[in-house]
Amino acid sequence: MSASGGTKAIVAALSANLAIAAAKFVAFAFSGSSSMLAEGVHSIADSGNQGLLLLGGKKAKRAATAEHPFGYGRERYIYGFLVSIVLFTIGGVFALYEGWEKIQHPHPLENWYWPVGVLLFAVIAEGFSFRTAIKESNALRGRQTWIQFIRRAKAPELPVVLLEDFGALIGLVLALGGVALTVATGSGIWDGMGTMAIGALLVLIALVLAAETKSLLLGEAAGPDQVAKIRAALVDGDVVTRVIHMRTLHLGPEELLVAAKIAVQHDDTAAEVARAIDAAEARIREAVPIARVIYLEPDIYDERAAAAHQPGDS
Repeated sequence: MSASGGTKAIVAALSANLAIAAAKFVAFAFSGSSSMLAEGVHSIADSGNQGLLLLGGKKAKRAATAEHPFGYGRERYIYGFLVSIVLFTIGGVFALYEGWEKIQHPHPLENWYWPVGVLLFAVIAEGFSFRTAIKESNALRGRQTWIQFIRRAKAPELPVVLLEDFGALIGLVLALGGVALTVATGSGIWDGMGTMAIGALLVLIALVLAAETKSLLLGEAAGPDQVAKIRAALVDGDVVTRVIHMRTLHLGPEELLVAAKIAVQHDDTAAEVARAIDAAEARIREAVPIARVIYLEPDIYDERAAAAHQPGDS
């Protein structure tokens, strides 16, 4: 994912959420709707999410140091994980608590047209943000389904914004349903139930994002297409005859480490091997530009030794 693409989606979501949060709190003040309060906290949490994603993107651009020789690309994963665990969970737990309190102590809504009007405005604003995220994601996901894109994306920002906006739109529908049923029946219990549904939704999204960003933090290999390109680029058929085994690892969304043991002819000179390694590195970077760190070890191919390295080879 290009940094500009992710940033555009994040800024669009941040702008929408700040405006929506202010409108929701005003509606809560005039109506006393717990759904509106939960949705207001939800929007504040979402705004904090986007702030953390922007901060992570900025920190990830720092140059490598002696203490961190591979750079700070994983900062984006760390802040994506913080978004999923801290802010989504806070928003979800608060909504569950507020909804339970409203069910225990229900009261009718006042000035119901305030929350309805604000929720309709929020649907339009969130729809604009969601549309921007979809447009930016479509440029990257290719033929993948949306579920595959969210699970396989190496950059955390767009999956976070997509799930955030999707959850927000569903939450707005739930809030509208709670308010409408409260107005129709005169019972504030429906408002509380809508609030609890919003909380459950936020917690569910938090769990999904936590699982995906945890995998990125642990370290994921390059995608199958990239691995195939790297393997093809390594072998020149002359000096480098085959790839004995290879490992890849994402140092960040746009930084890939490649380590491989390559087979050379037993009678090749050191100078020939060195030139072949330099050429192989150039071919890899041309085929997969994000392959920034490459380590190649020449060896004489041994079938039994190579077989011992097959599990997990990527």
